[in-house]
Amino acid sequence: MRGDGGRTSIPSLDSTFSHDEVSMDLTMCGLQVDHAEEMARLYATHRDWTTVEDRWFEERVDGRSTRGSSRKVYSVLSSRFKTADPALPSIARLPSVFEQCQSERDKAQVLYFYLVDDDALVRFVVHEYVRRLAERGVVALDFRQETIESILETFHYADGEAYDYADSTTGRWGEGIRSVLRTIGVLEDQQTVEGQVPNVGTVPLLVASGYSWETNGDEWLTQPTGWLYLFQAEQYWDSLAERLSNHPSWEASGIHGEVRLQPVDETYGWAESMEGDT
Repeated sequence: MRGDGGRTSIPSLDSTFSHDEVSMDLTMCGLQVDHAEEMARLYATHRDWTTVEDRWFEERVDGRSTRGSSRKVYSVLSSRFKTADPALPSIARLPSVFEQCQSERDKAQVLYFYLVDDDALVRFVVHEYVRRLAERGVVALDFRQETIESILETFHYADGEAYDYADSTTGRWGEGIRSVLRTIGVLEDQQTVEGQVPNVGTVPLLVASGYSWETNGDEWLTQPTGWLYLFQAEQYWDSLAERLSNHPSWEASGIHGEVRLQPVDETYGWAESMEGDT
C-alpha cells in the first residue's frame, strides 16, 4: 500500500497545545459508554444542547448520586460531542452507528475517537505510544504508571513550560487512561499493564478508516491516523484494508500497483442520520 516502502511515522505533539487546551478531565470521566450513548440519542432527538442538558438532569440518565458530580460528567461528555472534528460521524448519526455495533467494545472504540479528538493530553500520550509502537513493536505498549509519567515529563506547552500537575493528579490520570485502554481492548484486565493490539470490530474499522480518509485524503493509507490511534501495528494494515474493501460502503482501486481505498459515496453514509445532519 505504501509506495516508498518506508516505515510510517506520526509526529510528536510536544509544544503544540496552549495551557487552555490541556485539562485533567480524564480524572473525572472516562468513556462512559452507556451515558455517552444516551446523550447522543438525546441530542439526535432534540437537536438542542439546552434541551439535552435539561432532560439529562430531569431524567437522571447519568445515574450519579449528586447533581454536582452529575454536572461534571455532563460537562465532559458533552464537550467531546460539541467540539467533535467534522472528520468523525456527526452526533445525529451516532445512534445509528451504535445500533450497528456488535458489542460494548465496538461502541467504546468509536467513542474513543471523540475522547482523543477532544482531550489534548490524551492525544499527546497516544501519539507518543504510537511512535513507540512503530519503532519497537507491541513491547512498547507498556502502560505502567512509571512509563506514563515518563511520557508526560516530555510534554511542553506551546509557550515552552513543562507538564505541571501534582503527583496525585497524575496518578489518577494514569488510572483513567488505563481504564480507557481496558475498555477498548488494549489492556486485558485490571491487573494488566502490558498492552496488546486490540481486535477492531467492523463499525470501529469504518469510523477509524473514515476519520483517516477525511483527515488525510487520497493518501490516507500511507498514514492511517485512525488505525494508528487504535494501536494497529503496520503488519495488520493489509488485513484491515482487505476487510474494508469487502464492505459495500468502500471501494478499492489500483494505480501502478498501489492500492487505494475510498468511500463509495458519503464517508459515513452507512450510518443513517436522525432527521438530517447538523
